[in-house]
Amino acid sequence: MAAAAVDFLLLNLKQLLMYNADLISGVKQQVVCLHDELSMLKAFLKDSTEKGSEYEIVKQLVRQIRDVVYAAEDAIDTFVVHAAMQRARSTFSKVIHGIDYPTKLRNVAEDIQNIRQKVDDIYKKPTFGFGVAQRGEPSTRGLPERRAPVVEEENVVGFDMEAKTLVDLLNGGKEELDVVSVIGMGGLGKTTLAKKVFTDPAIEFEFYIRAWIYVSQEYDRKEVFISILGSLDKLTDEMYRWSDDKLADELRGHLQTGRYLIVMDDVWTREAWDDLKMAFPKNNNRSRILLTSRNTEVAIHANPDRNSPPHLLRFLNEDESWELLEKKVFRRERCPSELVDLGKQIAKECGGLPLAIVVIAGLLMKKDKTCDWWEKVAKSVNSYVARDPKQCMDILALSYKHLPYHLKACFLYFGVFPEDYEIPVWKLIQLWVAEGFIQQVGEIRLEDTAEEQLEDLVDRNLVLVEKRRSNGGIKTCRVHDMLRDLCLREAEEENFLHEIKGILQVPSLSLSPALNKYRRLCIHSRVLDHISTKPSGPHVRSFLCFASESRELRREHTSFIHDAFKLLRVFDIKSISLPLFPSKIKDLFHLRYVSLSGSFEVLPASISELWNLQTIIIETSSRNLKVEADIWKMLQLRHLFTSASSRLRGPPSKARKGGKDPLVRRNLQTLSTISPESCTADILARAPNLRKLGIRGNIATLMEDKGGSSMFDNLTKLDQLVTLKLLNDTFPLPPSRGSLPQLYKFPPNLKKLTLADTLLDWGHMSTLGILPKLEVLKLKDNAFKGEWWKLLDGGFRLLRVLQIGKTDLVCWEASAHHFPRLQRLILKHCESLEAVPSGLGEVSALQSIELYHATSTAVASAKQIQQKQGLAINRLKLVIYPPEL
Repeated sequence: MAAAAVDFLLLNLKQLLMYNADLISGVKQQVVCLHDELSMLKAFLKDSTEKGSEYEIVKQLVRQIRDVVYAAEDAIDTFVVHAAMQRARSTFSKVIHGIDYPTKLRNVAEDIQNIRQKVDDIYKKPTFGFGVAQRGEPSTRGLPERRAPVVEEENVVGFDMEAKTLVDLLNGGKEELDVVSVIGMGGLGKTTLAKKVFTDPAIEFEFYIRAWIYVSQEYDRKEVFISILGSLDKLTDEMYRWSDDKLADELRGHLQTGRYLIVMDDVWTREAWDDLKMAFPKNNNRSRILLTSRNTEVAIHANPDRNSPPHLLRFLNEDESWELLEKKVFRRERCPSELVDLGKQIAKECGGLPLAIVVIAGLLMKKDKTCDWWEKVAKSVNSYVARDPKQCMDILALSYKHLPYHLKACFLYFGVFPEDYEIPVWKLIQLWVAEGFIQQVGEIRLEDTAEEQLEDLVDRNLVLVEKRRSNGGIKTCRVHDMLRDLCLREAEEENFLHEIKGILQVPSLSLSPALNKYRRLCIHSRVLDHISTKPSGPHVRSFLCFASESRELRREHTSFIHDAFKLLRVFDIKSISLPLFPSKIKDLFHLRYVSLSGSFEVLPASISELWNLQTIIIETSSRNLKVEADIWKMLQLRHLFTSASSRLRGPPSKARKGGKDPLVRRNLQTLSTISPESCTADILARAPNLRKLGIRGNIATLMEDKGGSSMFDNLTKLDQLVTLKLLNDTFPLPPSRGSLPQLYKFPPNLKKLTLADTLLDWGHMSTLGILPKLEVLKLKDNAFKGEWWKLLDGGFRLLRVLQIGKTDLVCWEASAHHFPRLQRLILKHCESLEAVPSGLGEVSALQSIELYHATSTAVASAKQIQQKQGLAINRLKLVIYPPEL
């Protein structure tokens, strides 16, 4: 984590030197020297983090470096704020308020010099040399002994079908050596399942040669081979003196002639597999290796040719969780009736994680089994589990400690979100980017790198996927409650973030001294109560609020953020409604991400002074938003989201014609939603890398032919655009019937198109059908009008998702060749539609049909389609709402 802090500060300093060197002119040389000195520390921190050094002396050194880095960050950021405010003042104001400016400059210079001295002191410490020399080879003295996990073979719950699946995989299949893998997060029961399979009579009968090896994070190659030879009764005293290569040859010879099963439990890296696989011959005796891992990548690497994916171990359901808890607590007896409901509640709170259930069962066994005691536990299961870290949290923490340093901050950030919160990935990624966790790699977009890092965390079974997009990307995700508690525990230790619970009981206007050290604060409940206390924190860089329902903040509290948290980078209070736009937000010079809600009608010009701002999210009850801010001055702006139709200011007329235009914003990727009048050639030409565009207003204005062209033609040049929304809003007038432009006028790489209230004739679908890369088509309420839709041959070759909202459609004729790749069909309020086309039952890719408020005949036709695929391996999922009685 300290390495991540240094990384961010180095990036911050680099940007200051590149973009606003004038702000730090008085201390520029000091900043350059500090940058160079911290760069030298970075390699040590990265290496010590990735090696997972257990030396307390090295850990203490890392903490000292982190504190120095934070102090440097505070000093420089504070000075930049003062310098920016001084530059923004009028000449007269500078004279009045700038008297103390030279003093502040000297103070910051002294602070930086003191920090540089502290860095130099760290270099001179004997402990630094010790850490550099020894960090890769920690002594085993004082470290916990490496032991295989203890597996109880009794009271195994929920694994019967899982075990049968694995037994069938091991006994069936090809003649050649095959690797079958079980993956899942720590504590899910991979070892327990593997042991159940290993001792299954069907396995014992088929595999005469069997051996079990526990690999873990730290293993010894020679020790592994000796262990296997010992379990096969082939070990001699002389072999202890052999090299690991000779032992591997000996083991391979014994395994070559027979059918063998080797269980490799808890394999952490691809390198571990590559290191050990040489001992396992690829004979044609239908031999098998059963591998367990927390990392999907390891499983795929061990058998890249396998057609089926690794077996992902599921969580226990509520019934299984209660069954396991009851068996662990009461053994062969039944739970008393008065404790059953409380017991089920406790089991449910464990989130289907067997390890947590076993730990809480051990706690319940130690005390008298009373309703009062069980009720107390039920109210705070996670806290009681955390009381026994050796049994649960430390096991889960192994996954965190094994992460490369660039993923540690990304994982800990999940502690920001409330428990059981379904996290939108677009929001998570933009927060990661704003926090500085994502580093630029060549020309790859930061957002693409962030998605790769999220997928990495998913592959390591630290993050759960809730929903996926049509292209396979992750749409929403979450973490298990126990892992979230791990995030909070590790984050508190690193001063990384703090979750505020209850009402702040402090007499002053600031947070308690203990909270002042944290860089991030998040509030999940009683948000208005907290804000009314006017909390503050001089070191806080992120302030995030989450509330289950939106409530309005009182006017006198709207300016608390500027007064309380002057160094903010992330400010997200969209869950509460502001009575007016916070005017002082312009003074938060370091702000990178802002998310607000209220009844705003104007985005003020002062926002454009925030040169660091990357993401703006404005939720407003107003239908229109006047954007007075000059977004062309905002060098870092990447995403502008507004719920209202936002009218943008065009670039100034002085923009350079010919050559390189200084007003082109290549970082700008999202404009949603803007007015049709904002889609001018001047505006869109200066956002060449736009990927998402939402347009709300009178769409006829966009399509209107003026001298042989229309404003829609300006979209043609957006060759990076993949998502387009056209929301026809003519309030208070009713929408009029619309039309679509010709195919060649659409952006060439469009993949997702959303239409609403456009009242198009179904004949226009022929144009949409031949969009060459269209994968998702959402026709929301009144997008199309007409009772009959018959598809023409050709078209929709890549479409994966089709959604149709409120419409008067009665008859729809289509067949499988119209939608060869359709995976998901959603029909909402199609209350006149008589039937879902039966031909869709022939679409082999179709995975689900969702009907909301459909006719009985449409429901019946969908059921017939499902029955057609009844014998298929991947049975069609049918969702009907409201559910049938």
